[in-house]
Amino acid sequence: MQTTNRRYDIDWIRVIAIGLLLVYHVAIGFQSWGLMIGFITNERSWPTLWIPMSMLNIWRIPLLFFISGMGVYFSMQNKNRLQLLKERTRRILIPFLFGIFCLVPASLFLLQYYYHWPLKYIYNPGHLWFLGNIFVYTVVLLPVFFYLKKNANGRLVMLMKRVAGHPLGLLPVVAVFVAEALLADPKPYELYAMTWHGFYLGLLAFCCGFYFVMNGDVFWKMLLKWRWLFICAAVAFFSYRLLQLQGNAPGWLLAIESNCWVFAVLAFVYRYLNHPGKLLAYLSEAAYPIYIMHMLFLFLGSILIFPLHINVQLQFFLVLLFTLFGCLVTYEYIIKRVKILRLLFGLKIKQQAQ
Repeated sequence: MQTTNRRYDIDWIRVIAIGLLLVYHVAIGFQSWGLMIGFITNERSWPTLWIPMSMLNIWRIPLLFFISGMGVYFSMQNKNRLQLLKERTRRILIPFLFGIFCLVPASLFLLQYYYHWPLKYIYNPGHLWFLGNIFVYTVVLLPVFFYLKKNANGRLVMLMKRVAGHPLGLLPVVAVFVAEALLADPKPYELYAMTWHGFYLGLLAFCCGFYFVMNGDVFWKMLLKWRWLFICAAVAFFSYRLLQLQGNAPGWLLAIESNCWVFAVLAFVYRYLNHPGKLLAYLSEAAYPIYIMHMLFLFLGSILIFPLHINVQLQFFLVLLFTLFGCLVTYEYIIKRVKILRLLFGLKIKQQAQ
């Protein structure tokens, strides 16, 4: 494996995926079932909002796992196994533990306060379950990944690259996700958090993300060539389950659609956003702390805005703006400037915060 130049498209995908996560979590507060999964829920729901949500929720989390696997590949290019483990501990494990014992309990206090429940300290991974999965995958798979790095010119890696250069080479990728859906039989398919389905699906996506970038330009050129096929297939699958199945698609069909969306997003962002910029430089660092702390501002915004007698659509956008603005201000003026907070939120601390 050769050292690669920075892939700005992958940075953009990470930023976009976390942005979509923010929008999705705000939208849950406007669904009647939101409280069932621990969200402050508006008394007035917005049912039609579920249509775009149902499109997003089968691929937004898998996409993050794909990107995480890609990130490990790039990180290991100039690190040995111990160095990479230390870097992942600082980047993932420390924020994960900080979130479990400090941030998530604080957001649960807000939930309890809003519903007049007894206030109680509850340590919980909450929305940070994703980080725990990623750290486990990294520790378990490091021997395999470094074996592939050491044998970059071996028969196995060369065979992988030949397969990756053809669109039919994606069929085995899709097949393993279909097999996972059939074996795990998740109900609903989109329930990833702290489930075996989420763990196994994340593991597959993590490995596939590593596999995609390991194959280099041959894979990405293939993906780019067939990008319109992927997006058309994704739209067709979504339209079919929305119009013909009334949203009750089997898990194996959702797995196929999910992969089509992921392939399309990877291809189009690679085509149009693989270049640096000041906005990307800022957001690529800010996105991770925003992901870690956004539930605090989401719940606080919900407490302040839900009681207002205004249009429900306006409430949605106000909660979204409040959450985004609160996260950005906290990141800009507190987190990035305090050394210990940079550590707790997974940011580099080798230089003084400005």
